Amino acid sequence: MSDHLPVARSVILGTGSALPARRVSNAELSETVDTSDEWITERTGIKFRHIAGPDETTSTLATDAARAALDAAGLTGGDIDLIVLATATPDNTFPATATKVQAAIGMTGGIAFDVAAVCSGFLYALSVADSMLRTGMAKRALVIGAETFTRILDWEDRGTCVLFGDGAGAVVLGLETAQPDDDAPRGILATQLHADGRHHDLLYVDGGPSTTGTVGKVRMKGREVFRHAVVNLAEVMEQVMVPLGLTSADIDWVVPHQANARILDATARKLGLPPEKVVITVDQHANTSAASVPLALDTAVRDGRIKRGDLLVLEAMGGGLTWGAAVVRY
Repeated sequence: MSDHLPVARSVILGTGSALPARRVSNAELSETVDTSDEWITERTGIKFRHIAGPDETTSTLATDAARAALDAAGLTGGDIDLIVLATATPDNTFPATATKVQAAIGMTGGIAFDVAAVCSGFLYALSVADSMLRTGMAKRALVIGAETFTRILDWEDRGTCVLFGDGAGAVVLGLETAQPDDDAPRGILATQLHADGRHHDLLYVDGGPSTTGTVGKVRMKGREVFRHAVVNLAEVMEQVMVPLGLTSADIDWVVPHQANARILDATARKLGLPPEKVVITVDQHANTSAASVPLALDTAVRDGRIKRGDLLVLEAMGGGLTWGAAVVRY
């Protein structure tokens, strides 16, 4: 009987993004860091990144991205009753940066909180918001990934400081009911999340209120992270697609975390995905951590690549280690 009931799904009503005004090329970076355009491009595929100025914060970028997503959805802040904001670089230790966005967009009630899962943060936030919508805790949600990662970089460590940038991306989610005989329902069809704290030391920040009382800097063992990323991302994408009866041939677009062009290439090859199905923005934005997936999604929606009805796989891996994927019909 239950198999024939309508199914409520969280659908993406609008997307938005925001970038700091300052855009920095590899050449400009090489004036202050012992590196070169050739070295960065060859190893990462990165050409540019945006760096937040003194008046640009995680909350201001998140707010701008949220407003753009609301505009795209034809809604206002008053129409939203849930904000889940993924970030590793909050404005303050507390309160949650989501509450700053809540006030800025004119949302006066509802629920607002942050999620910390670093580069996987947006996938975690999306999954949490989806669950809360489908269980009736909220009707419309803003899911945001926003970072000012350049604030926590060690600019003497050329192996990490060239990899990251700042930015924000957002989606508005609302519930839509699909009939059981709909063979192409819109919305979030499945999510899959993982974490393995045994690999903490591969990618972390060496500070925090409880340990050092300082903000700390990013530390990374790049080679080991690369190895885990290729294996974990390929596995989690299969885990999220197979129960739906999907193969890589069914997917219109993969919207991956933009960490490194080599990881994107290796993951696509492992899954037998043609490169033209992978949305790549790492060359323009570098690694924006939790902002990466929604920023890439909004870029591809606005330039016309991703169209209504397209089947997407979103995926990411970050410090923790954490990783996850989602299948979404846009």
